[in-house]
Amino acid sequence: MGTDLDTFAIAAYVRIDDFLKDRPDLAQPRPTTGITPKLSDAELLTLAIIQAMLGFRSEHHFIRYAHTHLLDMFPNMCGQSGYNKRLRKAATQLAVLTRLFATETDLWTDDTWVIDSTPVECGRSRDTAKRSELAGVAGYGYCASHTRYFWGVRLHLVCTPAGLPVTFAITHPKTDERETFRAMLEAEPGLLANRPGQTLIADKGYASREFDAFLHDQGTRLIRPTFKREPARPGAEYIRPFRQLIESVNDTLKGQLDLERHGGRTPTGLCTRITQRLLALTAAIWHNNTTNHRPRHLTSYDH
Repeated sequence: MGTDLDTFAIAAYVRIDDFLKDRPDLAQPRPTTGITPKLSDAELLTLAIIQAMLGFRSEHHFIRYAHTHLLDMFPNMCGQSGYNKRLRKAATQLAVLTRLFATETDLWTDDTWVIDSTPVECGRSRDTAKRSELAGVAGYGYCASHTRYFWGVRLHLVCTPAGLPVTFAITHPKTDERETFRAMLEAEPGLLANRPGQTLIADKGYASREFDAFLHDQGTRLIRPTFKREPARPGAEYIRPFRQLIESVNDTLKGQLDLERHGGRTPTGLCTRITQRLLALTAAIWHNNTTNHRPRHLTSYDH
């Protein structure tokens, strides 16, 4: 099986279509009267992956490209307005499919996770911060990795060493990272319940006695930097290479999938566009895993 975009898109569409047929509860609601859309949900979600892969930040430009280059695969292509409205309603489908593709790889059972949060900027001017519909969801925060302030949200991502997303959350930038991770696990208690002896690698933002005790109760070993007031913690030699790894995953999301140039202007639009990029990354890793290629090799799919 090849690694070109067409082969990837066909494989993703077939899997999505089969999954949605088995899960009719995930289908988007249709009005009792009106015209039934010709573009299926599976085709819509496959197009969302292709859009992220090709780096189209503007849905208007992507639909224009699709009508020119993708009609052979998607003969029932809709217009920009219909695509936009339906994609905004597909947030649940995007998240569920991200998990589906993740669990169908050999990487899902890895006994080591890396956790980090990264800023997702939503605006730069004061007027934007005052007038945007994202006000309240987005806010001012500080990114220590890049020594800068930003206005936006934070993406909290748990992934495997290969970069496979395990779970994620989108929060206000001032939300505590430890509280967010605990909330993520409480929302999905089965994530750690079935993984005795899991190792979690994090930075100093996840340091606290309460957080250490919480993970210990979950049967999870935490590797993080040691503070001066503490005795030496085991696993310090793994912190630097794994920090580089998570930064590499963030760079894939931001550099190749344009996470920071998402163009979201509403809370729903912002969450949809972030999840869309996570789905694209996970689907690419899934396809590379089935074709025995490097997990985060996306270059073959971006043109």
